[in-house]
Formats: sequence, C-alpha cells, structure tokens
Amino acid sequence: MANATHGMTRRGFGLATIGSAAAGLTARGASAQTSSAPALTIHRVEQTVGFPVNAYIVEGPDGLVVVDSLLTDTASKDLRTRVDATGKPLQAVLLTHPHPDHYAGLGNLVDGLDVPIYAVPGVIDVVRRDDAAKDELISGMFGPEWPTNRVFPTDTVAEGDTLSFGPGLGFEVMDIGPAESFHDSIFVLKGERPTAFVGDLVFSLMHAYMADVQNEAWKAALDRLQSELPEDMILHVGHGAPVTPALMAWQKTYLEVFDRAIAAADWSDPDMATALVTETMRNYLPNEDLEFLMQLSVAPNAQAASKL
Repeated sequence: MANATHGMTRRGFGLATIGSAAAGLTARGASAQTSSAPALTIHRVEQTVGFPVNAYIVEGPDGLVVVDSLLTDTASKDLRTRVDATGKPLQAVLLTHPHPDHYAGLGNLVDGLDVPIYAVPGVIDVVRRDDAAKDELISGMFGPEWPTNRVFPTDTVAEGDTLSFGPGLGFEVMDIGPAESFHDSIFVLKGERPTAFVGDLVFSLMHAYMADVQNEAWKAALDRLQSELPEDMILHVGHGAPVTPALMAWQKTYLEVFDRAIAAADWSDPDMATALVTETMRNYLPNEDLEFLMQLSVAPNAQAASKL
C-alpha cells in the first residue's frame, strides 16, 4: 500500500481526490450503494444549519447502524426520522470521537429505543468529562437547538474488535487516540469495497478544528493511517464529501502550515498575529468552509506554544 506524496498542489489535488472518492456516490443527504454482497446502502445525512456536519446511516438487508448523531435538536431529530423511514430496526450507533457536533444528538437518535451506543473507552471518558463545559458554552451559542436530552455511549469497544449487526453490517474498530480531538477512533466497514468512517481525522477540503491542541499526535495518526489503510478505501468523513487516504497528506500539510504560522507570528499584537495566521490559512485553502473553526483554534495553539 503506497503512501501518497506530500508534494501535491493544494486545492487541485484535493478536488481530484474527492472526485475519485465520490465516483459512484451521491450528493448531500442522499445515498450510495456499495458493491458488497449482501447489498448495503450508506446514507450521508448532513446538518447544514449552523455549519455542515455529517452522520451516516448504514443500511443492510435487515437493519441499520448509524455513525455519529449531528449537533442540533432539529438535525438529530431529522436523522431519527430518516432512520424510521427505512422501516428497518436500528441495531446500533457508533461514535467516532467526543466533539459535540457528533455526540449531542444521540438522545434524539435513540429516543424510546433500546439501542447500544458503542465507543472506545477514551472517547467515552472525554465525552463524560467535557459535557458540562460543552453544555455551558454551546447552549449559549445555539439556544433551543442545543439538545438537552444528551446521552452517552453505553458499550465499550477496543482496538481490533469486530462488531456484527446482521448481514453485511460488520465493523472493525481502530482506536486512534489523541488526534483531531482528545480521542479519536475509526470504524471500518467489512465488505468487498474498502470503506471506513473516520470522523474528523480528515476534513474534506474544509478548514479544520485544532483547538484541542493535539496537532503532533494528529500528524502521527495520519502517517499511521496512510501506511495501514488501502489507498482506494472510501473514507466517510465528519464534514463534507467522501475522500480517499490520499487526502491525508494534504491534511497533514494543512496542520504543518498552521503550526508554522503560529510560530512565525508576532504575538506582541495578538489581534494582528491572529489576522496573519488566518490570512496564511486562507492562502493555503482559499475557501471559507468551517473557517471559524480554524479561527477558534488560533488562541489555544498560540497559548500552548507560549506565544500568549
């Protein structure tokens, strides 16, 4: 399994990567049928109000598995409506990492159902540890759209475990540890076509959230995954369209550009330094998709580097 090189053009290479990953896949909120037997359908359900974030319904012949649960009250209830509309039982929910845009909607998703919610221990620990702080922060930002019936994962899984929920619904667990968040994991869908749900380990040509200040661990995780995952694997990401592992090289470079910008800025004027870091990242990725997440990451990283 060859690694992708780091010497690519930025946006052009990324668009080509996304284009190849999305071949045969459909647009926002629609479905994509895999080539495995028995037939599976992967529905990408995208929250668009507030900011874009994905959850996934993996539909097998006899049941469903959902990966992540969106952030807002409206979006997570819509996700549950989409689940119910299939007419098939929800067998399990898988949580990739502990950021609230992925776990906050769990209560709405499983409301009234006896459904296990699986996560690795590190993800569960961080969700429980940080939920009170997230509640205080995000309730003020989203008001009634911030779910108040939040629940936590109920069942633990570990590196190398295989979960089976009926024909075609088999997942292998990869426990990544600190990376984009304080603890990340991946669920690899077993089947003929290599497919994985990777949370926020890769952003689909969108600006990244780095406020947990785990960039070095994130870069190491990207190196690991490029060496271990098949280069033709479809990666279903937390934000944006599916990609392949080739985009991990771009993601690592994004983190390196950000770290260099933090180090190079003159923090005697924090406002000017923040503006210069933002300009650097805009030059590297000339779009505004999730730019606010990058901007929220500047001060924590500058403080960790003893610049503030």
